[in-house]
Amino acid sequence: MIRTTGLTKRFGGLTAVDDVDFELGENQLCSLIGPNGAGKTTFFNLLTGTLAPSEGSVEYRPRDGDWVDVTDDDPHETALRGIHRSYQITNVFPTATALENVRVAAQAHGGDAWKLWRNVGAFPEYEREAREILERVGLGAEAETPAETLSHGQKRHLEVAVALAGDPNVLLLDEPTAGVSSDAIDRLVELIRDVAEDHAVLLVEHNMDIVMDVSDRVAVLHQGELIADGNPQAVREDRTVQEAYLGGYDPGEETNAGGDAGTGGEAA
Repeated sequence: MIRTTGLTKRFGGLTAVDDVDFELGENQLCSLIGPNGAGKTTFFNLLTGTLAPSEGSVEYRPRDGDWVDVTDDDPHETALRGIHRSYQITNVFPTATALENVRVAAQAHGGDAWKLWRNVGAFPEYEREAREILERVGLGAEAETPAETLSHGQKRHLEVAVALAGDPNVLLLDEPTAGVSSDAIDRLVELIRDVAEDHAVLLVEHNMDIVMDVSDRVAVLHQGELIADGNPQAVREDRTVQEAYLGGYDPGEETNAGGDAGTGGEAA
C-alpha cells in the first residue's frame, strides 16, 4: 500500500536514509528495526511528508485504487489520503478528554476540520466513530477522562486511537511501547495485533521479543541503508544483521538492541 524507490535523505554531509527500496502490502505488519541513528524516524518522516527527500520517490495505493506519487505531499495531504502515524513521544491534547482527542482527529479527516472546537454534541457521527475506536483500543470506560490523567500505557493506547480516526489504510507506529510498564505491554501488543488485522502497519520497535512475536516481516536499517528484509526468523539468522545490530540476542531476554527504548530518541 506504500512503497519507496531509491529514497534518500541527506542532511549536509550525513546521509540519514540511503537509496531505500521498500514496499508494505495490505494488512501486513512489518517491523522496522536498527540501532539508534539508523534512520528509522527519518524514514517515517519521509513517508508522511514531514521531510522532503533528497532523491527518490514515495508512492501510495489505496484499497482498490492505483499507485499515486505522494513524494511531494505535505503531512496533511498524506493523512487525508489514509497514511496516519503515531510518535515516539506521547502526542495528545492533555487537557482534552480521551473522547475529544479522538473526535477531533476523526473530524479533521472527515471534512469538517475548520469546526474542530465546537461542542462534541454538534457532530454525532464523529462522536460515534470516536466512541467505537475507544472501545476497540480498550479505553471505552475512559472516554470522559482528561488525557493528562491517563496512565502512560493508556496514553499510548489513546495515541493509537487517534491514529485510527478517519479509517486510514496505513499506520506508522513509532515505538508505541516506549516507556510502557511491563504489565501493560501485553495489552498494547494485543492491540497492535488487532489493528494489523485490517490495516497495513509499519512498526518501529526496540523490544526484540515483541518484534519477533508480532511481525509478518522485519526490515533492518543500518546507517541509512536497508540491509535486510524478510520473515523474522530469516532476519534473526542473517549474519549481516547480527553483526550490525542484534548481537547476542536470545528470545525471552528483555532486549532493547541498539539503544534504550525508553529514551524515545534517534539521531536520524
